[in-house]
Amino acid sequence: MNYPSQVRIIDVGPRDGLQNEKQPVPAAVKVELVQRLQDAGLKEIEVTSFVSPKWVPQMADNAEVMAGIERRADVRYSVLTPNLKGFEAAVATRPDEIVVFGAASEAFSQKNINCSIAESIERFAPVVEAALAAGIAVRGAMSCTVGCPYEGDIAPQQVAYLAGLMKGIGVQRVDVADTIGVGTPLAVRRAIEAALTHYDIDHVSGHFHDTYGQALSNTLAAVSMGVWNFQSSVSGLGGCPYAKGATGNVATEDVVFMLNGMGIDTGIALDKLIDAGQFISEHLGRPNGSRVARAVLAKRTG
Repeated sequence: MNYPSQVRIIDVGPRDGLQNEKQPVPAAVKVELVQRLQDAGLKEIEVTSFVSPKWVPQMADNAEVMAGIERRADVRYSVLTPNLKGFEAAVATRPDEIVVFGAASEAFSQKNINCSIAESIERFAPVVEAALAAGIAVRGAMSCTVGCPYEGDIAPQQVAYLAGLMKGIGVQRVDVADTIGVGTPLAVRRAIEAALTHYDIDHVSGHFHDTYGQALSNTLAAVSMGVWNFQSSVSGLGGCPYAKGATGNVATEDVVFMLNGMGIDTGIALDKLIDAGQFISEHLGRPNGSRVARAVLAKRTG
């Protein structure tokens, strides 16, 4: 296999991981989590989202969190912006990158943002234009690229269609996301191949959920294609509020452990990463969602 020599991980825990938490997580805890992640060696962190607090109250402290971060020149801080109003609020906090989103499923798009795929991308065009004009990078999150809770299996052609729309409005790189975790390696390969009809390998990343225990297998399938950018969430935090049954993102700790074993450099110190995951898990009052972290922590105490 022609594996990449290094992999870049975007930890989405502070945003995607915490957005669905029912109990409010204080801004200071979110800032501390970001600090711990960058101390562990993460070079890209998805920090927060600038959405209406009516819909996602957990992210209402977005500006406070962005202001509290001890920024580093070699770390990219990204934020989700669902519309121009969100972007205008975000730009004042100086993000390095904004994230826009779209689904490869028409039904999911209607359920999630109440419009068609084409309409959703059209809505994002002025956001992307404004970001690029301000010198801010733009990433596109493509959800439901292999399966949808309403449509079932998603054809690769639908992924290619969405990627083409995103490319057309200026999105610079895209995430191929298995939002409900039903993907298996062959389906993931086909989805990535579809994205590669519009983006090169350096601008396509994988984002896998572990609902059916397939996230690491799917990560390996993507790595075997030469994909070297991935999203994951510390302690496996997160899901999707609009996708029934979508359990947590793959744990960053588990991905790093696998890549370390393959001799692929991530630049991440696993012990410090495990400590970051344990910090937020203890705050939330739940077991650590990473199998690797639980094993390492048991050895430490054992």
